[in-house]
Amino acid sequence: MEKQIDELVAEPSGEFKKFSRMSLNDFEYLLNQISSQISKQDTQLRKAIPAQIRLAITLRYLATGDSYESLHFLFKISPQIISEIIPEVCLALCQALKDEIRIPSCPEEWLCIEKGFARKFPRAIGSIDGKHIVLDCPFNSGSKYYNYKRTYSIVLLALVDSQYNFIFADIGCQGRISDGGVFTNTLLWNKICTNSLNLPPPHPLPGSNIDVPYIFLGDGAFALSEHLMKPYPGQHNIGSEKREFNKRLSSARVVVENTFGMMTARFKVFRKPIPLQPEKATLITMTCILLHNFLRRSSTSSCIYTPPGFIDIYDDDSVLIQPGSWRKEQEKTCAIRNLRNVDRRSPKDATEIRNEFTKYLSNV
Repeated sequence: MEKQIDELVAEPSGEFKKFSRMSLNDFEYLLNQISSQISKQDTQLRKAIPAQIRLAITLRYLATGDSYESLHFLFKISPQIISEIIPEVCLALCQALKDEIRIPSCPEEWLCIEKGFARKFPRAIGSIDGKHIVLDCPFNSGSKYYNYKRTYSIVLLALVDSQYNFIFADIGCQGRISDGGVFTNTLLWNKICTNSLNLPPPHPLPGSNIDVPYIFLGDGAFALSEHLMKPYPGQHNIGSEKREFNKRLSSARVVVENTFGMMTARFKVFRKPIPLQPEKATLITMTCILLHNFLRRSSTSSCIYTPPGFIDIYDDDSVLIQPGSWRKEQEKTCAIRNLRNVDRRSPKDATEIRNEFTKYLSNV
């Protein structure tokens, strides 16, 4: 098998990049980072599977979603051993890449993120979304992971910046928890409620004397709050303030849709329900999130991971010019599915804050 990987590396057609979703430089970097954790000792009965092969098996699984039986035919390693290798390597990758996702720790870092959103939606410090990660029926789980769509799932809630990078991810909430309650069950919500995010202090929008806070951009699946803006429900007349607000919020928030879209298109382990227990599916998902950020920021892999045209292209007025090619790769059986929209009465303070943004955005 080592010979086959060497042949892939030498192949001029770029087969190794398709195989691993990354450059050889980054493959070797990751191998160097995790080799000591995933290497095994030879025994009298058999030679240990090299770390290089263990990493290759795992990346192949994440990139294609191939069954363990299919990987067995490719790598000549038993499905049982493959089922042990993949979680071990994913855990090592998560440890090695843990700093690839980091929530800002001070006002200055939040303001750097706000700069990326400011033209489309001032005071925005991240676009937030939640997804059900659909599983095959977990063993002995009862109804804990059974959701409203009559499938089994864990829930991923993520926050992304304007550069399509994850800055926060909370995975593993049971699918049975109502979609409206997902956000309030996360560490991010806890930090908001306890004022421990170290956000910049509220201050007025230009031309106003009313303080407004820095906010996250959500959709109808989230409840409106002082730190989370969502669209006005229903249809609104062309040229109306509410329609303009919804348009601006949607154009700024589309980064999270593209981020999830890129990840699911590149890591086809999400192309169908994941046939693993919730704990392992959670590990797989976090590994893909960390690899997404790592490859997006890599000087040698970013063009492989997100080639030209892969992301939606918009003009200066936020009008879609060209849909990203990732959209053509979405499958109806995809394991990543939207949360349900939630109707609920909004708190008065949150409504007043949205009104302030609405007035400002309709006049700029």
